[in-house]
Amino acid sequence: MSAIYNEIGTGYDATRRADPDILNRLANLIALQKDGLYLDVGCGTGNYTAELLKLGGAWKAFDQSELMIEQAKQKNAEIEWDVLDVAKTSYASASFHAVICSLAIHHFQNLPDAFKEVSRVMVASGRFVIFTSTPEQMKSYWLNHYFPIMLERSIVQMPSIDKIQTALNNANLTLVKTQPFFVSAELKDLFLYSGKQRPEMYLSESVRAGISSFRNFCSDAELQAGLSQLAADIETGNIKRIMGKYQTSAGDYCFLVAQKTASI
Repeated sequence: MSAIYNEIGTGYDATRRADPDILNRLANLIALQKDGLYLDVGCGTGNYTAELLKLGGAWKAFDQSELMIEQAKQKNAEIEWDVLDVAKTSYASASFHAVICSLAIHHFQNLPDAFKEVSRVMVASGRFVIFTSTPEQMKSYWLNHYFPIMLERSIVQMPSIDKIQTALNNANLTLVKTQPFFVSAELKDLFLYSGKQRPEMYLSESVRAGISSFRNFCSDAELQAGLSQLAADIETGNIKRIMGKYQTSAGDYCFLVAQKTASI
């Protein structure tokens, strides 16, 4: 997993926070129990980990970014926060009742190795819940109209469902459920497509600062041209026509639920 957030993590929590809908879905999909032990992989600054702890269970969490973990430690001392590589953690085998990973698998350098490690640390029949977006979903983002090179570079890094499923199967994990997620105008966690229904959000430098695609994949020239056109289209109302061209029934993101099928 890349530690890019050592570079871009400053001020991350200004716009990134646990969204209640995503939080509740994660809790339901892992079948959260008060006496369970759970792991958050690629936890960032721990926004979801800290809120999930309030709902039940004991939690551990890790990220490869020291900067993100330092911020996470300020949120809750009851959680064991670690700086680790997803492909080789220090946790005992069959330790966790379930594992979550939110908007992070595209940072894993080796997806099969990462999933094998997740499987190793989970109990038999444990659930692994992933929140992510697929290349197909991202091609339906209207952001493609304004920032085509940025989106192309972002899409390339996203593993497809087929690639995810193959990596899961090789780790003795079976994909048992896929649940689409549609961005609403009330979304609290301002990640890449959080402005789907609020295009004016992207005009804010602070919002863009919390989005890795803008920080890593958008040149100054593309940014300025895209923002200029976006601002003009918002002003004239043309943005509604552009947004209308990118409708999809496949969801903007998705929850993937895998279950451990055997010990490895």
